Amino acid sequence: MRFNKTKAAAVATGLGLALSLAACGEAGSSDSAGGDYEVVENAADNFDDGTRMKELAESGEITIGVKFDQPGIGFKGAADDVPVGFDPEIGKILAASLGIPADDITWKETISDNREPFLQSGEVDLVIASYSITDERRAIVGQAGPYYVTGQQLMVPADSDIDSLDDVEGTEVCSVTGSTSLENIEAEGATPRGFDTYSECVDQVLNGTVDAMTTDGAILLGYVAENPDELKVVVDPFSEERYGVGYSLDRPEMCQWISDTITEAMDNGDWETAFEATLGESGVDTPEPPALDPCE
Repeated sequence: MRFNKTKAAAVATGLGLALSLAACGEAGSSDSAGGDYEVVENAADNFDDGTRMKELAESGEITIGVKFDQPGIGFKGAADDVPVGFDPEIGKILAASLGIPADDITWKETISDNREPFLQSGEVDLVIASYSITDERRAIVGQAGPYYVTGQQLMVPADSDIDSLDDVEGTEVCSVTGSTSLENIEAEGATPRGFDTYSECVDQVLNGTVDAMTTDGAILLGYVAENPDELKVVVDPFSEERYGVGYSLDRPEMCQWISDTITEAMDNGDWETAFEATLGESGVDTPEPPALDPCE
């Protein structure tokens, strides 16, 4: 393909993102307007014959898997037409580089446990769903990035005595099935409980069935914003979660296109626009974008 852009050098500082209550609610709302990204004209001409990018550009359509239950990251209310959040914004940026406007994107709800199967089966073209990059996943699917870096924390009832990682030993902690968060918390001595969606896990914490929930701090703070009198986030981030864009290993050429497009967005201000329209609604400073891994 015909892209050759300079990679961003800065490392992300998204750990410990402090979302304010009102703003976090806005970040998950359908009223949060995203960026107006330039849709490339005649985009198919920019790609070599036989590449997946050219096929998508010629078709004018793309299917992207995102979360529907993560305020600020990827959220779609029952009355909403499309999901909103930082991940869908990244999807719009990538689609625009293919000449595909946001209205022609098909958004597919993707939970943690079906991200790899969706990519392997061709159910989706890309997965942008708080998809932490790991060596194990990269052995099964492609992951380009990271486009954002955050860290794992705990969410507990407001009256909980849990305030450190030492306190989770022997407790039940939930997250979504197939997530790295469950593996990390089990290593700390907790009994992991997996659910299909984050909202199910939140409900279990609210009704007292489990002691805590764990996942990326930015996601947890979104749920606290919806239940400020009942929930709280505790402990400093105890992992580094590097969000990547998933693609099929049958289409390895997609890695460089994804990386180059995201790097260009970091350079031209579109990445900053995407952040400020979603997670940045809290009023926190926009972090420096992370350096992307090289494509093999």
